[in-house]
Amino acid sequence: MALLTRALELVVPPFCWECGGSAASGEPLCRECRTALRWLGEKQAELAGVRLWAAVAYEGPARALVHGLKYRGAPGLARPMAAQMAAGAPAALLECPAALVPVPLHPRRRRRRGYNQAERLAEALSRRTGLPVADVLCRQGPAARQVGQGREERLAGIAGSVALRTRAAPPGEAVLVDDVATTGATLSACAASLLAGGARSVRAVTYARTPGR
Repeated sequence: MALLTRALELVVPPFCWECGGSAASGEPLCRECRTALRWLGEKQAELAGVRLWAAVAYEGPARALVHGLKYRGAPGLARPMAAQMAAGAPAALLECPAALVPVPLHPRRRRRRGYNQAERLAEALSRRTGLPVADVLCRQGPAARQVGQGREERLAGIAGSVALRTRAAPPGEAVLVDDVATTGATLSACAASLLAGGARSVRAVTYARTPGR
């Protein structure tokens, strides 16, 4: 596969997911777009009752990467995105004995997409940090669309749809993993299920978060 990828790059060079220009091999963004990323540093935020850290602001090139991973069938973007997360995370945030818990995707959306982007990010983070992945959450009920809804609507729609998998035990220290945090409604619902199931603490890491949150 690696040889095939290199051969294809000779014919079609890697492109930048933001501007469409040429990017270095293995990089999802060109140099100019990479410098346009707004890094958020090590500061953590409190979003919908969950302690959250994100690598970059959800805008510009970061938005392009999230959309590529989530909507444009590019699960390979999880690797460079996770690399940025692992490199910028605060000390002790991604250390044992914590376990990475991917935010679940509704089965209907997973069938349509072919994968869960949060799970791909968690797996890539696991390879870089050594933390295990605990895929213990699931989505139930109808696949309600969240785009365009306010925070209260999201909280009401999501809280009852996230649950522990049958006979699954949450890790004592859970680190929720997702691609982007906006209102925090999904993270809050996931944290509530983990804590109700016996987790002692829950925090979250995402690649991006909405500016100002």
